[in-house]
Amino acid sequence: MVKLYCFDFDGTLTTKDTMFLFLKFYNKKQYYRQFLKFLPLFILLKMGLLKAEQVKESFIASLLKGESQEKLKHASEKFYELNAEIILRPNAKRFISQMHEEGHSGVIVSASLNIWLEPFARQLNLDLICTQAQFVDNKFSGKFSTPNCTQQEKVVRLKRYLDGKRFDRLIAFGDSSGDFPMLEYSNEGHYKYFH
Repeated sequence: MVKLYCFDFDGTLTTKDTMFLFLKFYNKKQYYRQFLKFLPLFILLKMGLLKAEQVKESFIASLLKGESQEKLKHASEKFYELNAEIILRPNAKRFISQMHEEGHSGVIVSASLNIWLEPFARQLNLDLICTQAQFVDNKFSGKFSTPNCTQQEKVVRLKRYLDGKRFDRLIAFGDSSGDFPMLEYSNEGHYKYFH
C-alpha cells in the first residue's frame, strides 16, 4: 500500500509559529516597530473582523519587500541551522524518519511562505505545498503569487499536487481550524497528533 502523509507545518511539526520567528530573525529592530504598528490589525484579525491573507501579506511586505531572492535564501538557510533543533517536535521527526524507512512519501501543506519553509522541507526530505512569495527581477514584490494556503485552499493545492500521482491512502496531520478541510479530505485525519 502506497501512502502519502500530509503535514501541516506550524504547530504540527513545530512548537512555534515560524512566520513571526523568521521575520524577527531577519530584522529584529524593524520587526518590533512593525509589530506594534500592526498590533491593532492583529487584534481585529483575532476577532474575525479582518481577512488573514491581507494582514499577513502586508505584515510580511513591511519587513521583506524589495529584498533579493539570494539574500532571503541565505537567511532562510541560516534560520534553519539555528532553529530546526529547537522548534521541530522530536516525535514528529522520528515519525517522518520511520515513514521514509517504510518507503512512503510525505508533503508539507502550509500557509507559511516558501521563503523560510524550503530548507525545512529539503532537510526532512518532504515535498512542499505552501503560500508562494512573488519575486520580480529577483526581488520580493511584497505580494503572494498564490492564495494563502489555508482552509479549503489546502485541499485545492493538494488535489493539484496529486494529479497524475498514485497513492492508496492519504493521511493528514494538523493542529488548527485551518487544517480541518485537509483532515476531512484525507482517508485519515489526525489532530494534534505530535503534541
